[in-house]
Amino acid sequence: MTHIETIAARAGSRPDPTSGALSPPLQLATTFEHAPDGRLPHGFLYQRYDNPTQQQAEQALAALEGARRALLFPTGMAAGATALQALPPGGHVLLCDDSYFSFRALAARQFPRWGLTHTIVDFTDLDAVRAALRPDTVLLWAETPSNPLLKVSDIAALADIAHGADARLLVDGTFASPVLQQPLALGADIVLHSATKYLGGHGDVMGGVLCFAQDDAHADACHQLRLLAGATASPFAAWMILRGVRSLPARMDWHCRNARTVAEFLAAHPQAAAVHYPGLPSHPQHAVAARQMRGFGGMLSFEVAGGREAALAVAARLRLFTNATSLGSTESLVEHRASIEGPESPTPGGLLRLSVGLEHGDDLVADLAQALAG
Repeated sequence: MTHIETIAARAGSRPDPTSGALSPPLQLATTFEHAPDGRLPHGFLYQRYDNPTQQQAEQALAALEGARRALLFPTGMAAGATALQALPPGGHVLLCDDSYFSFRALAARQFPRWGLTHTIVDFTDLDAVRAALRPDTVLLWAETPSNPLLKVSDIAALADIAHGADARLLVDGTFASPVLQQPLALGADIVLHSATKYLGGHGDVMGGVLCFAQDDAHADACHQLRLLAGATASPFAAWMILRGVRSLPARMDWHCRNARTVAEFLAAHPQAAAVHYPGLPSHPQHAVAARQMRGFGGMLSFEVAGGREAALAVAARLRLFTNATSLGSTESLVEHRASIEGPESPTPGGLLRLSVGLEHGDDLVADLAQALAG
């Protein structure tokens, strides 16, 4: 069996047939030569349909997830929205309660237009998931670890529940990346990633990907919807994501080490009322995470004693952690999620989400220590 490090370094890689270059060429062409009768001697028609750079990136992403097919999109939201919009009208979706807030907003505002309904459920409570199933349930939407509470759902158990109800299981694995978690191997049908995050890895490219266990009717519907709606990633974005994938295992190893150092420091600090990190034995789903993940990731959140105002003051005093949206890049970031999500946010007011970067762990701890000291 080929190791994930080798797959990341080499998947979709081949010498360029024209020049022999080992780095993939960036094909920016919007249109390609075809025969007078429409035949495609080179396999490509128009950039929105497909392009060589996108195809190469999709091959690598599919290999990373052990997928039969991967589809690249301009953003993670575009990828997720396509997976949902391609569902049959009249379908019911179970959405995990701590999923990315934009997907919760999408469900509330757009599902009625698409003929879909949804129920929000705590996916760490399998009995609650079973109880929420309906005859018209077509998809279970899991996010593990979740954003921003780092809840961990049992993927294999959810897959059994979904398949027993003739539904599919989609797992948003953005926080874990394919290096740390393989949902398809655990029974999931679809994996979603915001490639903007760890796959790109450098905070300079946007993208999203859907990876399918089977190249089935739903995968084809997603492909057709991408084609017709124009939600195709640019060749440059595909090239940048492919470049990021090459160093993904090495980066994830360092992200995990630093995050664990930070989490252990915070867990012992009196100003941290709660620490959400699946690598801590105190985490409610630590055993599940240890069973289905190779490492516990570079994301964590903690709740500052004193609530919202205390948390905002800590965020303002941080120097190495930059107050910014997003995650998974080389630099460490902090975000007060309730402020970003808005007045209807269910996120605790005292919670700060940390994306732990590639700086030295001791320097990150020192920054948190001075910020918490006030």
